[in-house]
Amino acid sequence: MICDSNIIIYAAESGDALCMPYVRRADAMIASVTRIEVLGFPRFGGLSLERQSQLRALLESTTELALDEEIIQQSIQLRQQKKMKLGDAIIAATALEYGVPLVTRNEADFKHISGLEVINPFAASGS
Repeated sequence: MICDSNIIIYAAESGDALCMPYVRRADAMIASVTRIEVLGFPRFGGLSLERQSQLRALLESTTELALDEEIIQQSIQLRQQKKMKLGDAIIAATALEYGVPLVTRNEADFKHISGLEVINPFAASGS
């Protein structure tokens, strides 16, 4: 399964019980763009050093899938079909190329993509 950036961010929060089980699974993976999104957001430097360290540790402990030609082509096709953010297109394309579900809180960003299985830990919990 591919964990969206928001799942990594939630999992790094103290006491998280919804997202961490997905991130800790042996089959948990991230798209390469997820590392960029998580570590590259403008307010990252304003986080406590502990929080920064938690995010880095989660990213380092999760298998990262490289952006290859197949994922690039799939991302292009997705963006041609419907306007979507580049990061979302890469994450969805990675899940499609590997034939695995995408774990995200942002179901609406991906619901239009045929063949993509989306798992929302928050929907299952009622949060």
